[in-house]
Amino acid sequence: MPKPTVIRRHELPADDNRRLAHLCGPLDAHLRSIEAALQVTLARREASFRIEGQREAVERTARLLDSLYERARGPIGEQTLELALRQAQPTSAPAAGPWPPAGATEGQAPVVLHTRHADLAGRTANQTQYLRQILGHDMTFGIGPAGTGKTFLAVACAVDALERQGVQRIVLTRPAVEAGERLGFLPGDLEQKVDPYLRPLYDALYDLMGFDRVVKALERQQIEIAPLAFMRGRTLSHASVILDEAQNTTREQMKMFLTRIGFGSKCVVTGDTSQVDLPAGHPSGLVEAQDILQRVPGIAFTHFGAQDVVRHPLVARIVDAYDRQRPAPPAGR
Repeated sequence: MPKPTVIRRHELPADDNRRLAHLCGPLDAHLRSIEAALQVTLARREASFRIEGQREAVERTARLLDSLYERARGPIGEQTLELALRQAQPTSAPAAGPWPPAGATEGQAPVVLHTRHADLAGRTANQTQYLRQILGHDMTFGIGPAGTGKTFLAVACAVDALERQGVQRIVLTRPAVEAGERLGFLPGDLEQKVDPYLRPLYDALYDLMGFDRVVKALERQQIEIAPLAFMRGRTLSHASVILDEAQNTTREQMKMFLTRIGFGSKCVVTGDTSQVDLPAGHPSGLVEAQDILQRVPGIAFTHFGAQDVVRHPLVARIVDAYDRQRPAPPAGR
């Protein structure tokens, strides 16, 4: 039996027509997006909104209008709207205040990272939790699909710590495993051979620090980017250490990496257990680490989902489709 519909009048401040226009979007395009996403009917007369739909959807819509109005001092971009709609979905944690959330829980100071281009904060509840865990734990795992900000936020935390002199250097590493292809012989010296595997880490640093500052930091060895195979036998002290694409580590590589951490260091491990590129019969070190380390004091885990994807909206739908097709991620290919 279908749930009954309700009608609610929701009033917003009527003293700022420009902000109302930003909230509604060009030709009320934002209101139509809200209707489609939350399955309600919206009608507006000046600052008064008539919301019709199932009771829970009507309540979520009212909260979303309030939070978007708080952000409508300027035009609301497509990405901002899409992420706000995703936060308002019933599968996500309910958004009770302005979006994005300023902190994980009421009363906590917001987590803001200061970088060269702009201040960064988590855009979803999981991203905010992830930032808090990185700042509050010596070792943090960020596990989830592509586009959820796992690597970028980890690098941003490392850059912030370096610029505040919280650490002396940044060490970024990835396993040199091809994504389902065999590239064969690569020309050049060792650095040129491994550079394609490490390029995403360079891209994140360039975005956060700018090209010139990254080059200088590399020359001064404040930043080191190296394949995982180069980590054996080292002790990494007073450093921000990030292992990216950790789903492509073997059991032995993961244990080796995790035991490199020295005093004054923070370690972040990121990966997507649904995209393992190891040969058949080689279980993923990240999948195993989840099970072994889940209850170890001092280690935190953040699990991201499609609702945390901050790329094109299609990416979240693609992730959802693959998750429905293959609910249990494999331990290896």
